[in-house]
Amino acid sequence: MRVVFDTNVLVSALLFEHSIPAQAMFATIEAGEFLLSEELVNEVNEILQRKKFERYVSAEQREEFLIALVQSSELIEITETIAVCRDPKDNYLLELAVSGGAQVIVTGDSDLLILNPFQEIKIVTPRDYLSIISL
Repeated sequence: MRVVFDTNVLVSALLFEHSIPAQAMFATIEAGEFLLSEELVNEVNEILQRKKFERYVSAEQREEFLIALVQSSELIEITETIAVCRDPKDNYLLELAVSGGAQVIVTGDSDLLILNPFQEIKIVTPRDYLSIISL
């Protein structure tokens, strides 16, 4: 299964290693195809550099997480421009999913969840994603 994860899910997976987002991420790394774009990598990196995360995970852990994420993913070149999300900042995830032939977007963002399904791509929460892949 080709899957796109939203930044909020990825950050939660790093901060809470036994959480539902972490389980969803590890399941995809093990058995699916994890899709990334340059914009998503940059956004995750930017967020992880915020000072507030220093008390939860070290700079070294954050860097290792990002490196492992990139190494276990397929980097997708964006070939579609999409402008349908009520939060325009989230359109890049739809572009990544369409450009990469994803079957699922995993997010906790209601601005994306309301679009489910989008061009036959399921948009689900981490919990719902775990239910889908366990079938």
